[in-house]
Amino acid sequence: MRDVAKYLSSKQNTVDQELAAEWAKLESLYNKKLWHQLTIEMLDFVKHPSLQSNNELVQLYENFVADFENKINLLSLTEMCAVIVKQMGTPEDRLSFLKQLQEKVKANKEALALCKVLSGGIILHEKGDQAETKNIMEEIEKILDDTDGITPVHGRYYSLCSDFYRIYGKHADFYRASLRYLGCIELTSLSAAEQKSQAFHLGIAALLGEGIYNLGELLAHPVLESLKNQEESWLVDLLFIMNAGDIAGFHKLRPRWSSQADLVTNERIVLQKITLLALMEMTFKRPATKRNLSFKDIAASTGAREDEVELLVMKALAQGLLKGTIDQVDSIAHFTWVQPRVLDKTQLSSMMTRLENWCKDIESVETLVETKANDILTM
Repeated sequence: MRDVAKYLSSKQNTVDQELAAEWAKLESLYNKKLWHQLTIEMLDFVKHPSLQSNNELVQLYENFVADFENKINLLSLTEMCAVIVKQMGTPEDRLSFLKQLQEKVKANKEALALCKVLSGGIILHEKGDQAETKNIMEEIEKILDDTDGITPVHGRYYSLCSDFYRIYGKHADFYRASLRYLGCIELTSLSAAEQKSQAFHLGIAALLGEGIYNLGELLAHPVLESLKNQEESWLVDLLFIMNAGDIAGFHKLRPRWSSQADLVTNERIVLQKITLLALMEMTFKRPATKRNLSFKDIAASTGAREDEVELLVMKALAQGLLKGTIDQVDSIAHFTWVQPRVLDKTQLSSMMTRLENWCKDIESVETLVETKANDILTM
């Protein structure tokens, strides 16, 4: 039988007057049954430096929180327990605690999802059970699909997913999950080191991820600022080179990116991707009326041999990067559509120039119609 009054009284007998005042405030809110205000205080209090050792958080839960946990918001309770559980002994102890907590909070979808995220993190990082982690991720996804909008748990879920995909080398899935994670949080909530790590792994995943050709969203994201003026700044340069389909720039930068073993091992994959991006960029820059490209021109822009161009175009069409047809007799590719991408500043500038030229063409036609209107009407 827990004695809450005795526990709180003993905690106020500390030489730290500021800490003693906080304990007294918690006691006052508890005695007045002001559960909402107590919850708000507790969410901060569990992070207090004085509680981060000597099993203090576990004692706090057992002697205090457990007494009113059924009276407070279930998501807030789970948020508290997310801090408390870190102080519990073995992974099995923590998973057992979270399993019991899961039963207590299952009426709240967000709390249940967060509880599963916490369990998934332990199973992934400490037990290394890939299959079980994957099962938990799928369970969480189903729960969150039934919630309205983006919840406070979505960011934690995408963080778990990105960790899972990074550990098991699933570059494309990691790329998507990490961008979603960053979209759910304030970047300032990450330390400089965490931002740098996130940016680096995202950059590598963008280069190696199968089917990842839209690099503009990453290039526009402020997380890349963490790599600038750093030893890894070459990665930002390489991403811009890739996005522009600049094959010469890719080879020129080789002395710098060759320090990354994954890129050297998968150089053929990266080169194939930049070649396809070069074809996309070449097509994008041309007006819609001038997209009949000879194999010779494509070879010159992409660095491919002329006898390889047809296969290159077929790959682009098969992956949905471009739409069009191939004239094998005349060795011409006619493109009607380029996959939409998030554009960088250079690409936006190019589009603006084309738009300005289009407006001038319209004005010329308008002037022609005005000056020749009489002739046209009397024909």
